[in-house]
Amino acid sequence: MSDPTIQTFCCHHTGKKEDMAVRIMDEFNTDSYNILCLISSSIGILGAIYQIFPNIFNHIQGRVTYSRSREIIVWLAVADLFASSGVLVRSALWLRYKNIMPMPDDNISVLFCSVTSAWTQYFYTVSWFWTLFYAIDTWRIIKSRDSNLLLYHSLAWGLPVATTGIGLSILYIPNAMCHNLPSLSSALYKILPNYCATYLPIAIVMTVNPIMYMLSSKNVEMAVALPLAQFTSKERRVVDALRLKFFFINVVFYLCWLPNLVNGILVWSMWFDMPVNLIISVWYIMALMNPMQALLNALVYRKWNTNKWRCLQLCSKKERKESFHFDEQSPLLGSEPRLHLKPIPSSINNYATL
Repeated sequence: MSDPTIQTFCCHHTGKKEDMAVRIMDEFNTDSYNILCLISSSIGILGAIYQIFPNIFNHIQGRVTYSRSREIIVWLAVADLFASSGVLVRSALWLRYKNIMPMPDDNISVLFCSVTSAWTQYFYTVSWFWTLFYAIDTWRIIKSRDSNLLLYHSLAWGLPVATTGIGLSILYIPNAMCHNLPSLSSALYKILPNYCATYLPIAIVMTVNPIMYMLSSKNVEMAVALPLAQFTSKERRVVDALRLKFFFINVVFYLCWLPNLVNGILVWSMWFDMPVNLIISVWYIMALMNPMQALLNALVYRKWNTNKWRCLQLCSKKERKESFHFDEQSPLLGSEPRLHLKPIPSSINNYATL
């Protein structure tokens, strides 16, 4: 899982009971937590591999045409794969050596904990940005805008370096001491930036993606209706199928990452009267749902079959040749044709993606 609260456990501590982290660890069953992390991260790795390697195999065999949206999905899966691998390695070693929270003079455990936390945090942040760019690019495709894959790569891999590096550097440098801070202002300076660096990208995706998918749904309704100047039940089913797919994409992201936001709110709003059992319960939910993002993404980003809803059934052979251009598979709903529409721009290729 990727959470700033767990990352503070990497710091040196005094072992005193007044330390809130020590009090929480006294109530925390680390073995069951690490076993759950091992299971969920293993499932997440399988889900990511399912998305990546069939796509590579099909490209080698020449059975898949180029799709910029499909490329975004693959890079999202790559980020999930590396993040889940970080959770797997960290949990396995924690389970073996029983030291989630390093001992006061255990510099090796502090280094291992901070490095694996940075690894996991970085790649999950990358996955959040790719999730955001998929929604943006879907809207751009429907609006017949050119690809910005180079910009997406620059931002998706570059911005997490800044957010992760700044947040964890302030937390751990110079001596990895982030417990028993002398004042509230020092706690805000030392710990709060890492929370912001973690939760701000999540909040952005939760806010922007539903808006982008709502705009895409409105535009795609025109894309389906205009070629034949009608909007029958068949066209309605195509649009409804697309909206349902967008809905599930948003639901998956909320299911996987809303517990993290809840944890942050609980920690900062109830620090002096911490509901320890509730916090631990939220950690278990995060341990299950964070790595499961890869598997759930494999379900909602896949190509769904809509052959029975194709607008092709409404046209004669001659009209189909004039109206459709079969030059790209749809990355959203299956192997659907691109429409050349007037007066709206051509190259609408994502309207039938469920």
